[in-house]
Amino acid sequence: MKHFSIVLFLVFIALGCSSEQHPEKNNEIRPGAWQMTEYLPSLEGKSVGLVINQTSTVGATHLVDTLLSHKINIKAIFGPEHGFRGNKYDGEIIDDSVDPQTGIPVISLYGSHKKPTPEDFAGIDVVIYDIQDVGARFYTYISTMHYVMEACAENNLPFIVFDRPNPNGHFVDGPVLDTAFQSFVGMHPIPMVYGLTSGEMAKLINGEKWLSGGIQCNLTVIKNLNYDHKSRYKLPIAPSPNLPNTRSIDLYPSLCLFEPTIISIGRGTTFPFQVVGYPDESLGKFSFTPVSIGGVSKYPKHQNVKCYGEDLRQEPVINGLDLSLLMKYFELMGGKGDFFRSPDYFDKLAGTNRLRLMMLEGKSLEEIKLTWADDLVSYKAMRKNYLLYQDFE
Repeated sequence: MKHFSIVLFLVFIALGCSSEQHPEKNNEIRPGAWQMTEYLPSLEGKSVGLVINQTSTVGATHLVDTLLSHKINIKAIFGPEHGFRGNKYDGEIIDDSVDPQTGIPVISLYGSHKKPTPEDFAGIDVVIYDIQDVGARFYTYISTMHYVMEACAENNLPFIVFDRPNPNGHFVDGPVLDTAFQSFVGMHPIPMVYGLTSGEMAKLINGEKWLSGGIQCNLTVIKNLNYDHKSRYKLPIAPSPNLPNTRSIDLYPSLCLFEPTIISIGRGTTFPFQVVGYPDESLGKFSFTPVSIGGVSKYPKHQNVKCYGEDLRQEPVINGLDLSLLMKYFELMGGKGDFFRSPDYFDKLAGTNRLRLMMLEGKSLEEIKLTWADDLVSYKAMRKNYLLYQDFE
């Protein structure tokens, strides 16, 4: 793990950190994992299970190294999508393994094994979740958290969330998921952008009794310091291979619905989720050619074919959810059903089939937004019951 910490430090420097993250600043945002006096005493003498990845750091040191340096017994590591080290492409199945630096077993929670079994929890006294989220419903880390919470409740294990700021926590928008379209990319009746940290989301899942059978887990949240929902937090470490920087994270909620369509959003380039394009020269002068990139993108859409469209890297920052590009390219491509390469997956990402069907009916974006306006009002009222930090409103 020492080598891993050095790599994380280099990534930390390369991606940069905002002034509010600088260690000597008294008002810096400090994630929950940094509040060691809040949790170390309760871990002494316990066997710990960690649900973590490459973002699980205390400063520039990985959480595993931090806990081991304090003589905490780590019994097992549980890795989400993209793996414990965050270097697996979207959808890649990851086998269980042993961490070569520490000898700690690493159990994959992706693929067919999304929920820990009683055998996985054998000998564990407490489970800690510490993974950086980006605040979009279809980003699967909160789904992993749900399953771990459920397993902890069923096995009578305490569940602790080391909270982290949400870089898209300053707004709430999009259709609220219809549970008829529930899947691993959308498990909860929440909007596409839900405006909660992972700790607040855990409180919501627990409080609304969304775990199987309405059970609740023994939940503790170690809060962020100096954070509120007006904060704009720049992530020091890329949360997954195709979200390499702040621009991609800002654009992710608005561009993800392109994934099941014929339009590329730059997977297979060095700027994923920062461009849109299709193999048609009439769409613009800007071009890019998707290729397979190991650990980042395997068989990307329109692989080895030049795509034309728009470069969003220098455009004004989107402050909220903007589906105007989706509507624009749907119309440019003829406004027909073949725009959707996978209608079922599009509906799962949207959390409803109404968006796709209204697009096919020729409805305007304003008309479409009205269909989720009342649901957003209800969600926002529920959300306020679980906030741990000052809201943006």
